[in-house]
Amino acid sequence: MPLSSNQQKLCCKKLSPSYVNRYRTLALLLLFLSNVLYCPRTFTQSPSATARLTIKGDVEKPLSLSVEDVRQLPRKTLQVTNPHDKKEETYEGVLVTELLKRAGVPLGAQLRGAAMATYVQADAGDGYRVVFSLAELDADFQDSDVIVADMMDGAPLDDKVGPFRLVPPRDKRPARWVRMLQSLTVVQIPK
Repeated sequence: MPLSSNQQKLCCKKLSPSYVNRYRTLALLLLFLSNVLYCPRTFTQSPSATARLTIKGDVEKPLSLSVEDVRQLPRKTLQVTNPHDKKEETYEGVLVTELLKRAGVPLGAQLRGAAMATYVQADAGDGYRVVFSLAELDADFQDSDVIVADMMDGAPLDDKVGPFRLVPPRDKRPARWVRMLQSLTVVQIPK
């Protein structure tokens, strides 16, 4: 059905820029508010709030820990020099051996024989991964003091580095400092 001349005038009427901008702004505001109402988690929780650290693999008791769970465990504070920035930083967190003990991994006097062929793989959110032998983490073999840090210089780690960071303070190079740590996987090499 063809449009009448009055309908064509209304349809083809030039809209002023202020009129267009007013309705564009209103449309964007409605879109934003609908996201807040229907997806409130998007605007209220950071990735740190929902992040979990998992300890899995050849363990008796797999663990999945929140940031708050990690903060409730026995704490260790380390002062280290960040090799990239050449500045002193204070990290606070939990010894990796404490987490491994809670997962039932053999440590101390129990770490012998076939268990000596065990390693721990640390995986980051960006795909980076590193490996430690279980013995090099165990205080009965050496004082490594490797921690899973959740605080640096008195503040929680930001989302670019945390919420968890693996800090091996005795390594000469920072290649095994794992930012955005997501999991520790214990692997016993078969005979």
